[in-house]
Amino acid sequence: MKILVLNCGSSSIKYKLFDMTEKKVIAQGGVEKIGMADSFLVVKLPNGEKVQIDKFMPEHTVGIELILNTLIDKKIGCISDLKEIDAVGHRVVHGGEKFNKSVLITDEVLEMIRQCIDLAPLHNPANLKGIDAITKTLPGVPQVAVFDTAFHQTMPDEAYMYALPYELYEKYAIRRYGFHGTSHRYVSQRVCDFLGLENKGLKVVTAHIGNGGSCAAVMDGKSVDTSMGLTPVEGLVMGTRSGDLDLGAATFIMDKEHLNTLEFSNLVNKKSGLLGVSGVSSDARDIDAAVKAGNKRADLARRMFIYRVVKYIGAYTAAMNGIDILVFTGGIGENDPYIRQEILKHLTYLGVDINYELNAQVRGKEVELSTPQSKVRVCVIPTDEELMIASDTMELI
Repeated sequence: MKILVLNCGSSSIKYKLFDMTEKKVIAQGGVEKIGMADSFLVVKLPNGEKVQIDKFMPEHTVGIELILNTLIDKKIGCISDLKEIDAVGHRVVHGGEKFNKSVLITDEVLEMIRQCIDLAPLHNPANLKGIDAITKTLPGVPQVAVFDTAFHQTMPDEAYMYALPYELYEKYAIRRYGFHGTSHRYVSQRVCDFLGLENKGLKVVTAHIGNGGSCAAVMDGKSVDTSMGLTPVEGLVMGTRSGDLDLGAATFIMDKEHLNTLEFSNLVNKKSGLLGVSGVSSDARDIDAAVKAGNKRADLARRMFIYRVVKYIGAYTAAMNGIDILVFTGGIGENDPYIRQEILKHLTYLGVDINYELNAQVRGKEVELSTPQSKVRVCVIPTDEELMIASDTMELI
């Protein structure tokens, strides 16, 4: 069975084609700059080589048509006919309270996704464009929606409710939803398989840290808390997002800088985080280089980033009354030994004992960092959201 996985952003489309008999990626790549004159598609070939195809793509349908054409291209393709694609799985960012699992896409499901647009105005419209484009180009092929928010729908109400007037929840469904759910679900399951454990009775904290970042508390394989909220701004310090912020500071800044709500949203989403504090970059690699060059603001930004992750790990350990496994994933979690090391140095009170020499060597592979003496098992598990989406899609069809 061959399943195409699509992740449509506002101006981009990432894709992977899986042969699910072996759970193997047979094609992958992405479209960038949709709607711009210099839009292009990059195809990553099995030998690691990348092929760029420059083409003006005014909207998502043209981009998806180009992706499909490359899949059957005689030189760089991997299938002979589009009829070989059995189903398409879509990443959908926000499912609100309507979806607690992945679903086959129907007209009713599409309407419910539209009703969540107010909660994710940048993401859900793009996800809907991807679904519509496949409906036009591959009519009759089953499609599945896999929601970023679904995994966190098991949170208890004391964890997801805000202490606001209750009628705001009743009128607008204002509550914490959490994101990165597909990643947290994948790594919390995969780490148990990797360690040869059943998830029943286990208390796991998953730290998905990258340009966007969130932590989750997972008990018995179910999410009981997560750091992102109604939107992805809440929680950790991120590449360009502020993370947790005093609401009083928000209104103060808006008054002093004469910002409207859209301008303030832009400030905390795109101009804050590592970029805002350092003044250098949103990329942890650039921050590291700046720290080595003696940049004090870059050093402060990195220490703030580390401190916030440490706080959330501690908070979730308290919320679950213990921790059995800590998992690092995401671009930084998988590939930055220094940041992992500095986080773990703060967790010795939990009985964490780490092989620091091994940690220094680990980039992008599954490994247990903790020693046999450690009271908490610590692992790096590279996330694979696309495989999770493909697996859900195969299961549903």
